Amino acid sequence: MPVGPARMPLLDHLGELRRRLTIIVVTVLIATAVFYCATPTIIDLLTAPIQPYIDNGQFYIGTSLGGFSLRFSIALKTACVVCVPMILWQILGFFLPALKPNERKWVVPTLFIATVLFFVGAVFCYFFIVPPGFEWLISETNSIATALPMLDDYLNIEVLLMIGFGIAFELPLVVFYLAVFHIVPYVAFRSAWRYIYVAMAVIAATVTPDANPVTMIFMYAVLLLLYEISMLITRFVIIAREGKAGLKGSRVGLFSDDEEE
Repeated sequence: MPVGPARMPLLDHLGELRRRLTIIVVTVLIATAVFYCATPTIIDLLTAPIQPYIDNGQFYIGTSLGGFSLRFSIALKTACVVCVPMILWQILGFFLPALKPNERKWVVPTLFIATVLFFVGAVFCYFFIVPPGFEWLISETNSIATALPMLDDYLNIEVLLMIGFGIAFELPLVVFYLAVFHIVPYVAFRSAWRYIYVAMAVIAATVTPDANPVTMIFMYAVLLLLYEISMLITRFVIIAREGKAGLKGSRVGLFSDDEEE
């Protein structure tokens, strides 16, 4: 990744920012144009877990411009997701000069892990949450009226759910850095485990769209597993770098002065 000098005139910084933003915008627009041609396939993929619960498997679009708007929206969202590595690459290239050498080595791994966790959460939602969630939602509608499945509405709900689960799966990374930087001491996480477990139960009940207890328990179990794994890794890292005293937050954290180069 090209990294400029840490000290530059203001106009040079603005020029560098404009250059990187231009690269991002142009790349996303080109990707959007490419994915627009592939939107029928993308839409088929998104509707696959929902279609078994739709009468005759038929979706509808209510306006003459609805098809174009939906295709463009799906193409743009797909392009933004696919271009995330490039976008982060450009953002890192702009901000890295301001970081110390011992800080830079943590940035790229962190962003890589965050990206992986997000996609794992989205895929988990696609396979395990979307089918039972829409089955319940559609059955609730059919119990009082005839459901008219509007394609844009269903896809918007599905995409929001996948994004929500992707963000929820960032929990291990958030907990890791809160504890390692001693923003919240490791022992504080452990002593407050009852409140954290209850909070995760509330999150699991809120994020899942249906009232199926099996789905909520599944999500809750995954959050608990991710949390405990993050705490185990955090404990290992803190002890390796600072000793057991670091578990109480008695030192600054990863980027202490004695590690600066």
